Amino acid sequence: MTEDNPTADKTTIAPEVLMTIARLTALAVPGVSRLVPIPHGVHRLLKRNPQQEGVVIEVQEDTVGVDLYLAMLNGVNVREVGQNVQAEVGRAISDMVGMQSGRINVHIEEIDFPTEAQDSET
Repeated sequence: MTEDNPTADKTTIAPEVLMTIARLTALAVPGVSRLVPIPHGVHRLLKRNPQQEGVVIEVQEDTVGVDLYLAMLNGVNVREVGQNVQAEVGRAISDMVGMQSGRINVHIEEIDFPTEAQDSET
């Protein structure tokens, strides 16, 4: 006879780990320039740490929801890059921590244009 053990072993993933996975994965997608600060109203509403710039994580059960606030490079297909970010972040969360990815929202906040110094180098 087996008994359910309420004190069974459990692994807990810190939200900061999920934020780091989402941040580094998004930055690795070609066309993404950088993460941008989360709008102040969102910080206040979610009581988030401003140091976790550009990423909001929400965990329910074993499903991870992500909001990413990004700047894209000028000249890229924003829709395509956004879809690539969604796919890659979802895959990384699933592969690295074994959790399901729920919604992955990509907020394009800025477009980064090359400076004159960068233009003259190319």
